[in-house]
Amino acid sequence: MANTKQAKKRALQARARNAQGSAQRSRLRSAIKTVRKAVAAGDKAAAVEAFRRSTSVIDSIADKKLVHKNAAARNKSRLAAAVKAMA
Repeated sequence: MANTKQAKKRALQARARNAQGSAQRSRLRSAIKTVRKAVAAGDKAAAVEAFRRSTSVIDSIADKKLVHKNAAARNKSRLAAAVKAMA
């Protein structure tokens, strides 16, 4: 347990950053799932719109360095391919 004032503050900050990071990662996963569900349902218009919104979320999370930029690019590429493959 933190004994000094500085250590207590750092523990508090770490807890807050962890909560923010967890929320952002959850947002990322939800955005990806939304596109995947639209593709699975066969709704091209919904899939395109969900993809447009999810790219913004993916880019913002990569900018914050919560995921690596290449991982973000890979996610966007795979989602784009899935949307494009729809008939």
